Amino acid sequence: MLKFNKDLAAVHAYLCADGYVIRNPKGKSKYYYIGFRNMNTFLLDDFERRFFNYFKIKPRRMKDGRSIVQNKNVYMQLTEKHNYYSKDWNFPNLSRENLKVWLRAYFDCDGWVANRKAVDRHIGLDSINYKGLMNIKWSLIKWGIKSRFKDRTQRNIYRLLIYGKDNLIRFRNNINFNHPTKKDTLKKAIESYVEYKWQFNNKPDIIPFLRNRVKESKKKRIRICSKYAENLEFMSRFLDEEYMIESKIYGPLRNGINTKFYELCIQKKESVERLREAIKS
Repeated sequence: MLKFNKDLAAVHAYLCADGYVIRNPKGKSKYYYIGFRNMNTFLLDDFERRFFNYFKIKPRRMKDGRSIVQNKNVYMQLTEKHNYYSKDWNFPNLSRENLKVWLRAYFDCDGWVANRKAVDRHIGLDSINYKGLMNIKWSLIKWGIKSRFKDRTQRNIYRLLIYGKDNLIRFRNNINFNHPTKKDTLKKAIESYVEYKWQFNNKPDIIPFLRNRVKESKKKRIRICSKYAENLEFMSRFLDEEYMIESKIYGPLRNGINTKFYELCIQKKESVERLREAIKS
């Protein structure tokens, strides 16, 4: 009976995602095959290394991008309690640390990362294995990673999607990718989020911040918007205390796509002039 460690957890996930465990025990051409297909050599290397670590057998690298092992004993061990067919693979019972490795290997193979700034940033998985995908969804909850489940009945495929900066950060910090391109894309997707909560080390930092936003606008009224009211409340107090600039905060308001925001408005002539002088200095 197999005893899971990190190496076997990764091998199991690789086989469930992009592998096959098959046999033909009869006739002249008897065979017991374990194989892993992937176009990324980094993942092929990892599969081969981990397989050798656990079974002490080195897989053969084929010219068509496969790593294979032909061994009846290993086949019998792998299939004693586990299935690896796309529709029926079963989720193993793993410790928390081994589960991390399993999820990382599975996402490395079948997952993807979308990064379209301010439009669409997510991690996704497609599978025809409903039960397996649901187990992944509930496993991610262990690290506070929330996901959405979509039933794509027209193609008999189920989809798991991870949205939101906090969820993407939790995924990176706890699971992440080994696949170099996916890992880099996730990093860029997280970095592309705008930091909506303004951070000022001290009050004078506000003036350069305003200088970049107000610039040389000749409008009689100055408006500064933010997703968070506390950003504007802090700024309003600073402008009043340091420069006697009066302002009002309005909101919550809604924009054209129904996103909530707040607005700091400076409209008295003398306050507008004081702000223009402050940002020139």
